[in-house]
Amino acid sequence: MLAALIILLSSGGCSKTSDSLVPTPARRANYNLMVKDVLGVTGKATFVETSSTETTVTIVLTGAPSGIHPAELCMNSAVEGGTVVLQFNPVDTTGTSITTVTSLTYSQLIVYDGFIKVDSSSTNPGVILVQGDIGGNVITATQKSYVLDTVGAFGVSGTALFQKRVNGNTLVTLTVTGTIPGDLYPATINLGSISSVGGGPVVKGLNDVDGTNGKSLTNIRKLDSDVTITYDNWLVYDGYINIYQTSVGLSNIICHGNIGSN
Repeated sequence: MLAALIILLSSGGCSKTSDSLVPTPARRANYNLMVKDVLGVTGKATFVETSSTETTVTIVLTGAPSGIHPAELCMNSAVEGGTVVLQFNPVDTTGTSITTVTSLTYSQLIVYDGFIKVDSSSTNPGVILVQGDIGGNVITATQKSYVLDTVGAFGVSGTALFQKRVNGNTLVTLTVTGTIPGDLYPATINLGSISSVGGGPVVKGLNDVDGTNGKSLTNIRKLDSDVTITYDNWLVYDGYINIYQTSVGLSNIICHGNIGSN
C-alpha cells in the first residue's frame, strides 16, 4: 500500500508540473493596410502580445516600390488623419517592419483610437503607400445603406452607407454618379426629412464629394454642436442628407435622401 501511495503521489506531481510548463497561446490581432497614393501596394499589420508589457508589431507590404519606407501609428481614423504617436521601425527592402512596442500594452493597442500608415520615404512623407485603421476604429459588419435621389435635372444620385466602428463611431460613405470630374460638391446631414418646409438646419457637415470618383468619406464622432452621436443613434435619427452643386443652400441641392427614422 505504501508503494502504491508513493507511485500515486509521484504521478500526480509530474502531471501538475507538466501542465504548468504548457505555454499560454499569445494573443494576436491582424489589420489590413489598404492602398492610398501608390496603386498596387497592399499590406498587413500583425500585433502579437509577447509579454504583459511588450507587443511585437509586424508590418508586411506587397507590391511596394524599392527603398526604405517610414511606418507610423497615428491618432484618429485614417479618414480623419492625425498626429503621429509612435514611430515603428521602417519597412525595409524586404517589405517588412518589425517593432517591439513597450509604450502601449497589447490590451491598449487593440482598442486604440488610431491608424497605421506607411509613407513613400522620409523625404516624401506626403505620399502614403498604405494605411489602415486599428483597434477601436476597425469597421464592423454592422451597416445601413440609404438611397440618395437626384433633384431636378442634375442627374446626380447614389447611396449613403453608414458603417459602425468597434468604438461606436460611424464611417459615412457617399457614393454617387453624375458628378463632374475635378469638381467638389458640399454635403451635409440635416435635421428633419427631405419634405421639411424650408429645409431643416444642418447638424453635421460631411466631407465634400469628389467629382472625379463620386465619393465622400467622413468619420463621425460628434454633431457640429459638439454633441456625441453613435452609430446606433443614427439608425433612429430624424434626418436627411443633402449634396449641393456649389455651396450649402436650398437652391443648390442636386441630390438628397432620408436617413434614420425617416
